[in-house]
Amino acid sequence: MNTEQFSRISLLIGEENTTSLFTSHVLVVGMGAVGTMAVEALARSGVGNFTLVDFDTISISNINRQIIATWDTVGLSKVDESKKRILSINKNAKVRAKNTFFSEDTVDDIFDVNYDLVIDAIDSLNPKCLLLEYCYKHNIKIISSMGAALRRNPSLIRCEDLFDSYGDRLAKLMRKRMKNRGVGRGIKVVFSPEVTRFDYKTASSTDKEETLERGRKRNVLGSLPSITGIFGLTLAHYALSILCDEKEFSGLMAIKKG
Repeated sequence: MNTEQFSRISLLIGEENTTSLFTSHVLVVGMGAVGTMAVEALARSGVGNFTLVDFDTISISNINRQIIATWDTVGLSKVDESKKRILSINKNAKVRAKNTFFSEDTVDDIFDVNYDLVIDAIDSLNPKCLLLEYCYKHNIKIISSMGAALRRNPSLIRCEDLFDSYGDRLAKLMRKRMKNRGVGRGIKVVFSPEVTRFDYKTASSTDKEETLERGRKRNVLGSLPSITGIFGLTLAHYALSILCDEKEFSGLMAIKKG
């Protein structure tokens, strides 16, 4: 590793913690606005090993908020472009790009190695539940993003245990499903309790778009680059506290295994 490149990190958290980041392996599932921003911060902090999972390609509508999305990358694979960006930041990083869905059919292939941490930035409910359940039951540390779309107030973004989160529709659904699957406390989530202005029940077909995920339609939700970026950076900051000596990250609570 280039010690000069990461000297500002080392000055703040110490050489031992910086070395720990160099050897850490982080799995990131979901390379959208939140996931790519989390990866950006982790790569710039010196995390040395990544596995990236997403089946999607970059679209024009992604340009407003996804750090890998430009007119030059429209139509290209999100995981491939994310890999290129990581290596442009840290040429010594090792990056595995898995251009696939996260599902029961692919979970064993994705978890073919041991990870120090998993970051969940999936925006679909069923795969998200599967990932959290898998990590919980296999004693793997994970931090998860709840809904970043529709939010406007950055001061309301916070990180708590999933079962302490509130005011977030996705988190409410997750809590119910996790409880039914025997998943308990110990999973940290980034969320916002901000009251949103979208009526899911009355959304028309024009408010939905096709996705690559088996042709399923889902609601098109407005989002700001500032908010999705803060969600991603918050994920990354808590991830760093888990990968390092947490005393260097004053005020952060530890994620419990399982």
